[in-house]
Amino acid sequence: MYTEAISVMDNKIKVIESEKGIIYLVGPIKLPVKLDEGEALFDWYCWLLCKEKLDDAEQIIKKLSAINLAEMQQSSVLVYGDFEQADEAWIRMHSICHTGDIFGSKRCDCGYQLHESMRMIVDKGSGALFYLANHEGRGIGLFSKAMAYLLQEKGFDTVEANVELGFVDDARNYGDAIRVLKSLRSKPVALITNNPKKLDALQAEGLDVTGRIPLWGDRSEHNERYLDTKIKRSGHFAASACPNE
Repeated sequence: MYTEAISVMDNKIKVIESEKGIIYLVGPIKLPVKLDEGEALFDWYCWLLCKEKLDDAEQIIKKLSAINLAEMQQSSVLVYGDFEQADEAWIRMHSICHTGDIFGSKRCDCGYQLHESMRMIVDKGSGALFYLANHEGRGIGLFSKAMAYLLQEKGFDTVEANVELGFVDDARNYGDAIRVLKSLRSKPVALITNNPKKLDALQAEGLDVTGRIPLWGDRSEHNERYLDTKIKRSGHFAASACPNE
Protein backbone atom coordinates (compact mmCIF):
# COMPACT_ATOMS: atom_id res chain seq x y z
CA MET A 1 0.00 0.00 0.00
CA TYR A 2 1.07 3.61 -0.75
CA THR A 3 4.06 2.52 -2.90
CA GLU A 4 2.93 4.22 -6.11
CA ALA A 5 1.46 7.19 -4.25
CA ILE A 6 4.75 7.73 -2.44
CA SER A 7 6.74 7.66 -5.70
CA VAL A 8 4.43 10.28 -7.23
CA MET A 9 4.20 12.54 -4.18
CA ASP A 10 7.83 12.37 -3.12
CA ASN A 11 8.88 15.45 -5.10
CA LYS A 12 5.45 17.09 -5.25
CA ILE A 13 5.09 18.07 -1.60
CA LYS A 14 6.96 21.08 -0.28
CA VAL A 15 7.36 21.74 3.45
CA ILE A 16 7.15 25.37 4.58
CA GLU A 17 7.72 26.55 8.14
CA SER A 18 4.93 28.65 9.68
CA GLU A 19 4.42 30.37 13.02
CA LYS A 20 1.41 28.12 13.61
CA GLY A 21 2.97 24.85 12.48
CA ILE A 22 3.97 23.33 9.16
CA ILE A 23 2.51 24.19 5.76
CA TYR A 24 2.42 21.29 3.29
CA LEU A 25 2.17 22.54 -0.29
CA VAL A 26 1.25 19.94 -2.92
CA GLY A 27 1.58 20.53 -6.65
CA PRO A 28 1.78 21.67 -9.32
CA ILE A 29 -1.21 20.00 -10.95
CA LYS A 30 -2.22 20.98 -14.50
CA LEU A 31 -5.65 22.63 -14.35
CA PRO A 32 -7.37 23.79 -17.55
CA VAL A 33 -9.82 26.54 -16.60
CA LYS A 34 -12.72 27.94 -18.63
CA LEU A 35 -12.42 31.70 -19.16
CA ASP A 36 -15.26 33.29 -21.11
CA GLU A 37 -15.45 31.34 -24.39
CA GLY A 38 -11.90 30.03 -24.16
CA GLU A 39 -9.67 28.33 -21.62
CA ALA A 40 -6.34 28.83 -19.87
CA LEU A 41 -3.97 26.28 -18.43
CA PHE A 42 -2.96 26.97 -14.82
CA ASP A 43 -0.69 25.14 -12.40
CA TRP A 44 -2.72 24.41 -9.28
CA TYR A 45 -1.29 23.98 -5.78
CA CYS A 46 -3.10 23.28 -2.52
CA TRP A 47 -1.76 23.77 0.99
CA LEU A 48 -2.59 22.43 4.40
CA LEU A 49 -1.49 23.78 7.78
CA CYS A 50 -0.59 21.08 10.33
CA LYS A 51 0.75 21.27 13.87
CA GLU A 52 3.32 18.51 13.45
CA LYS A 53 6.18 18.08 11.01
CA LEU A 54 6.19 14.81 9.07
CA ASP A 55 9.45 13.68 7.53
CA ASP A 56 8.44 12.25 4.16
CA ALA A 57 5.61 11.54 1.72
CA GLU A 58 4.85 8.14 3.28
CA GLN A 59 4.26 9.66 6.73
CA ILE A 60 2.14 12.44 5.23
CA ILE A 61 -0.07 10.03 3.26
CA LYS A 62 -0.57 7.70 6.25
CA LYS A 63 -1.38 10.60 8.56
CA LEU A 64 -3.80 12.41 6.27
CA SER A 65 -5.66 9.28 5.18
CA ALA A 66 -6.73 8.87 8.81
CA ILE A 67 -8.13 12.42 9.03
CA ASN A 68 -11.39 13.74 7.58
CA LEU A 69 -9.83 16.59 5.60
CA ALA A 70 -13.15 17.36 3.93
CA GLU A 71 -14.22 18.99 7.20
CA MET A 72 -11.11 21.20 7.35
CA GLN A 73 -10.30 24.42 5.52
CA GLN A 74 -7.62 24.17 2.85
CA SER A 75 -6.46 27.02 0.65
CA SER A 76 -4.90 26.87 -2.79
CA VAL A 77 -3.23 28.90 -5.51
CA LEU A 78 -3.57 29.01 -9.29
CA VAL A 79 -0.26 29.84 -10.97
CA TYR A 80 -0.06 31.02 -14.57
CA GLY A 81 2.95 31.28 -16.87
CA ASP A 82 6.57 31.24 -15.72
CA PHE A 83 5.68 32.65 -12.33
CA GLU A 84 9.01 31.86 -10.73
CA GLN A 85 11.24 33.54 -13.31
CA ALA A 86 9.10 36.12 -15.14
CA ASP A 87 10.32 39.69 -14.65
CA GLU A 88 6.76 40.89 -14.02
CA ALA A 89 3.94 39.01 -12.33
CA TRP A 90 0.52 39.96 -10.99
CA ILE A 91 -1.01 38.30 -7.95
CA ARG A 92 -4.41 38.31 -6.31
CA MET A 93 -5.10 37.38 -2.68
CA HIS A 94 -8.73 36.31 -3.02
CA SER A 95 -10.86 35.56 0.03
CA ILE A 96 -13.33 32.73 -0.45
CA CYS A 97 -16.92 33.87 -0.86
CA HIS A 98 -19.32 30.93 -0.84
CA THR A 99 -22.29 33.02 -1.97
CA GLY A 100 -20.50 35.16 -4.56
CA ASP A 101 -17.92 32.76 -6.01
CA ILE A 102 -20.15 29.66 -6.15
CA PHE A 103 -23.74 30.91 -6.35
CA GLY A 104 -23.05 34.15 -8.21
CA SER A 105 -24.65 36.33 -5.53
CA LYS A 106 -25.06 40.01 -6.48
CA ARG A 107 -24.90 41.17 -2.85
CA CYS A 108 -21.13 41.54 -3.29
CA ASP A 109 -18.57 41.80 -6.11
CA CYS A 110 -16.51 38.76 -5.10
CA GLY A 111 -17.48 36.46 -7.96
CA TYR A 112 -16.70 39.20 -10.46
CA GLN A 113 -13.35 39.91 -8.81
CA LEU A 114 -12.42 36.22 -8.81
CA HIS A 115 -12.98 35.67 -12.51
CA GLU A 116 -11.80 39.10 -13.63
CA SER A 117 -8.49 38.74 -11.76
CA MET A 118 -7.94 35.36 -13.43
CA ARG A 119 -8.47 36.96 -16.83
CA MET A 120 -6.11 39.80 -15.92
CA ILE A 121 -3.38 37.38 -14.86
CA VAL A 122 -3.71 35.40 -18.10
CA ASP A 123 -3.60 38.61 -20.16
CA LYS A 124 -0.48 39.70 -18.25
CA GLY A 125 1.21 36.39 -19.03
CA SER A 126 2.40 35.51 -15.53
CA GLY A 127 0.83 35.59 -12.11
CA ALA A 128 -0.93 33.74 -9.33
CA LEU A 129 -4.35 33.76 -7.70
CA PHE A 130 -4.34 32.73 -4.04
CA TYR A 131 -7.72 31.35 -2.97
CA LEU A 132 -7.92 31.72 0.80
CA ALA A 133 -10.42 29.28 2.29
CA ASN A 134 -10.37 30.57 5.88
CA HIS A 135 -11.31 34.12 4.87
CA GLU A 136 -15.06 33.68 4.45
CA GLY A 137 -16.92 36.78 5.60
CA ARG A 138 -13.62 38.62 6.12
CA GLY A 139 -12.58 35.89 8.52
CA ILE A 140 -15.76 35.31 10.55
CA GLY A 141 -16.85 32.11 8.78
CA LEU A 142 -19.86 31.18 6.66
CA PHE A 143 -22.40 30.68 9.46
CA SER A 144 -21.53 34.03 11.05
CA LYS A 145 -21.66 35.64 7.61
CA ALA A 146 -25.21 34.31 7.20
CA MET A 147 -26.17 35.96 10.49
CA ALA A 148 -24.47 39.18 9.36
CA TYR A 149 -26.57 39.08 6.18
CA LEU A 150 -29.74 38.96 8.30
CA LEU A 151 -28.58 42.07 10.15
CA GLN A 152 -27.80 43.78 6.85
CA GLU A 153 -31.37 43.12 5.76
CA LYS A 154 -32.43 45.12 8.85
CA GLY A 155 -30.30 48.12 7.86
CA PHE A 156 -26.83 47.36 9.21
CA ASP A 157 -23.90 47.89 6.85
CA THR A 158 -21.18 45.24 6.48
CA VAL A 159 -18.96 46.67 9.22
CA GLU A 160 -21.82 47.31 11.65
CA ALA A 161 -23.16 43.75 11.22
CA ASN A 162 -19.79 42.15 11.97
CA VAL A 163 -19.26 44.34 15.02
CA GLU A 164 -22.80 43.69 16.28
CA LEU A 165 -22.00 39.97 16.25
CA GLY A 166 -18.88 40.55 18.32
CA PHE A 167 -16.31 40.46 15.51
CA VAL A 168 -13.89 43.04 14.16
CA ASP A 169 -14.52 44.44 10.69
CA ASP A 170 -11.72 42.40 9.13
CA ALA A 171 -10.19 39.36 10.88
CA ARG A 172 -8.22 38.02 7.91
CA ASN A 173 -4.57 37.01 8.14
CA TYR A 174 -2.29 36.62 5.12
CA GLY A 175 0.75 35.08 6.82
CA ASP A 176 0.53 31.55 5.41
CA ALA A 177 -0.38 32.75 1.92
CA ILE A 178 2.66 35.03 1.95
CA ARG A 179 4.89 32.13 2.99
CA VAL A 180 3.57 30.06 0.08
CA LEU A 181 4.11 33.02 -2.25
CA LYS A 182 7.73 33.34 -1.12
CA SER A 183 8.26 29.63 -1.79
CA LEU A 184 7.03 30.05 -5.37
CA ARG A 185 8.63 33.37 -6.32
CA SER A 186 11.39 35.62 -5.00
CA LYS A 187 11.09 38.38 -7.59
CA PRO A 188 8.82 41.47 -7.24
CA VAL A 189 5.06 41.25 -7.71
CA ALA A 190 2.21 43.64 -8.38
CA LEU A 191 -0.98 43.15 -6.37
CA ILE A 192 -4.49 43.14 -7.80
CA THR A 193 -6.55 44.75 -5.05
CA ASN A 194 -8.56 47.70 -3.79
CA ASN A 195 -7.68 46.88 -0.18
CA PRO A 196 -4.73 48.74 1.41
CA LYS A 197 -4.58 46.13 4.20
CA LYS A 198 -3.48 43.52 1.68
CA LEU A 199 -0.71 45.80 0.44
CA ASP A 200 0.37 46.48 4.00
CA ALA A 201 0.45 42.75 4.82
CA LEU A 202 2.75 41.95 1.90
CA GLN A 203 5.05 44.87 2.50
CA ALA A 204 5.25 44.14 6.23
CA GLU A 205 6.69 40.72 5.32
CA GLY A 206 9.39 42.35 3.21
CA LEU A 207 7.92 41.58 -0.19
CA ASP A 208 8.84 43.84 -3.09
CA VAL A 209 5.45 45.06 -4.33
CA THR A 210 5.97 47.15 -7.44
CA GLY A 211 2.41 48.36 -7.87
CA ARG A 212 -1.30 48.00 -7.28
CA ILE A 213 -3.83 47.09 -9.96
CA PRO A 214 -7.39 48.19 -9.09
CA LEU A 215 -10.32 45.79 -9.51
CA TRP A 216 -13.67 47.56 -9.51
CA GLY A 217 -16.75 46.51 -11.48
CA ASP A 218 -20.11 44.74 -11.42
CA ARG A 219 -21.78 47.54 -9.46
CA SER A 220 -25.54 47.13 -9.18
CA GLU A 221 -28.51 48.10 -7.04
CA HIS A 222 -27.89 44.99 -4.96
CA ASN A 223 -24.32 45.80 -3.89
CA GLU A 224 -24.09 49.61 -4.03
CA ARG A 225 -24.12 50.02 -0.25
CA TYR A 226 -21.68 47.12 0.17
CA LEU A 227 -19.19 48.71 -2.24
CA ASP A 228 -19.59 52.18 -0.73
CA THR A 229 -19.03 50.72 2.76
CA LYS A 230 -15.75 49.18 1.57
CA ILE A 231 -14.50 52.68 0.75
CA LYS A 232 -16.10 54.75 3.51
CA ARG A 233 -15.81 52.34 6.46
CA SER A 234 -13.10 49.79 5.56
CA GLY A 235 -10.64 52.17 3.89
CA HIS A 236 -10.54 50.62 0.42
CA PHE A 237 -9.11 52.70 -2.40
CA ALA A 238 -11.82 54.38 -4.44
CA ALA A 239 -12.29 53.38 -8.05
CA SER A 240 -10.58 56.60 -9.17
CA ALA A 241 -7.51 56.12 -6.92
CA CYS A 242 -4.13 55.98 -8.57
CA PRO A 243 -3.31 52.31 -9.35
CA ASN A 244 0.31 52.68 -8.29
CA GLU A 245 -0.07 54.43 -4.95
